[in-house]
Amino acid sequence: MNWHNKLYFGNNLPIMREHVADASVDLVYLDPPFNSNANYNVLFQEKSGEQSAAQITAFEDTWQWGEESEATYYETILKGGKLADLLQALLAFLGRNDMMAYLVMMAPRLQELHRVLKSTGSIYLHCDPTASHYLKLVMDGIFGADNYLNEITWKRTTAHSDAKQGRKALGNVTDILLLYTKTAEFKFNPQYQPYTLEYINAKYPYVDSDGRKYGLWDITGPGGAAKGNPMYEVMGVERYWRYSRTKMDELISQGRIVQPSPGAVPRYKRYLDEMPGVPIQNLWDDISAINSQAQERLGYPTQKPEALLERIIKISSDEGDVVLDPFCGCGTSISVSERLHRRWIGIDITHLAITLIRHRLHDAHGTELSPYEVIGDPKDLASAQALAIQDRYQFQWWALGLVDARPAQNLRKKGADSGIDGYVNFVDDASGQAKRVVIQVKSGHVKAGDIRDLKGVIDREKAAIGCFITLEEPTAPMNTEAVSAGFYESAFRFEGTQKIERFPKIQILTIDQLLRGKHLQYPQHRVETFKQAERKPKSKGEQVELF
Repeated sequence: MNWHNKLYFGNNLPIMREHVADASVDLVYLDPPFNSNANYNVLFQEKSGEQSAAQITAFEDTWQWGEESEATYYETILKGGKLADLLQALLAFLGRNDMMAYLVMMAPRLQELHRVLKSTGSIYLHCDPTASHYLKLVMDGIFGADNYLNEITWKRTTAHSDAKQGRKALGNVTDILLLYTKTAEFKFNPQYQPYTLEYINAKYPYVDSDGRKYGLWDITGPGGAAKGNPMYEVMGVERYWRYSRTKMDELISQGRIVQPSPGAVPRYKRYLDEMPGVPIQNLWDDISAINSQAQERLGYPTQKPEALLERIIKISSDEGDVVLDPFCGCGTSISVSERLHRRWIGIDITHLAITLIRHRLHDAHGTELSPYEVIGDPKDLASAQALAIQDRYQFQWWALGLVDARPAQNLRKKGADSGIDGYVNFVDDASGQAKRVVIQVKSGHVKAGDIRDLKGVIDREKAAIGCFITLEEPTAPMNTEAVSAGFYESAFRFEGTQKIERFPKIQILTIDQLLRGKHLQYPQHRVETFKQAERKPKSKGEQVELF
């Protein structure tokens, strides 16, 4: 099967309906925006060490009742069934408010996820206490209460207090993951935690001649004859045993049954290195959230630790299985799936997230990265023009991604325009100080005055190079104005010899040129734009043929 992993840009509801087949997914993980009435911003970390003021709206974590909620509500209840009954009851209880809007918008997405799951599949819905109790009802209505498996509590942070801010409540230090299955025939691979030192010392206090730690365990049959346990003599001691006589003789011949002292009840010799550990329960307090200094931190507001996704993926899928994340954000689930030899489908509604995921995949997996395709982003001039008309902010984020630039400001924020839509940092000398390419993106009419304005921005920002990305073709006076800016000269050493490279000080790039493969020109000995994902080799478990 010629499978390619897929990264979709757009609204996950129509994408799932149109592109994801029935019973084609083995595992779903989703971490949808919580109904916390907050706008989350991305604060990118400058590798040059400077503090960036650029906060980019990755998604707006607000759900408000409006025409779309009203239409989705009636579309859902007109289909009838338990979910329709539940939503009508919730509307009567909650009214037409933001919480109800959140539940109404989540319901059809969860229905689609139920449709695409295989009969052996599982779904993990990550939520916080604000909406988890309502979401559990919705999940019962879609997946059935019989297919509820666990409510997993993840302790994501240590104790904290909001008392100084006037909050009178216990600290919220946990998230909830609701685990449901499609049927009773679901995949489940138990995972284990290491034993504590205290447990090891108490239960495995002995050391064999070859240095292996072991403990002695009871082998008498609880319940005696009533439980069907046989009675016979072992090493001079008659008891009800949990093993048949044949099995007992076999264990004795293997040296696994020992008598601690003459006349003592024989016991089973169990080696520590043969035991997998403590089975994972539904309280996960051994995985910390990503702190500000964590190496895997990319700066995305709701980024989850890779260890959390690794546990989920290992429990509920096998190598070669398909993992779907319809709110994939910065791509943690996608990257971990790739590392663990799973196939994957990711969906996100912002071009900013898609660009971040592409960088993350290539940084983390390099030449080991499996083939994948990005679907839904413009591939030609006509679709780029359509995106600009539909949403100029998404157009700007997408255009910046064509030159591997990061956005320079919250494009949706009202206020003075700094004249910079994005930038690329680079280092081309021994000082280690980052230099900058400033970038402007224009989707409308352009003129020579725009290039003169860009010259002013370059001078003000002390930038090395300026780039003007335009949807329209530039005019002759624009090209003349750009050429008059001259060149940026970069000096570097190669094999002991100093080299000089010259780059146009102002470069005009059309969307059509970028789609045809033209590149922004600047020194690329070291590029310092995005915080680089940590390189992690793929797991060395059993390999399977994915493609």
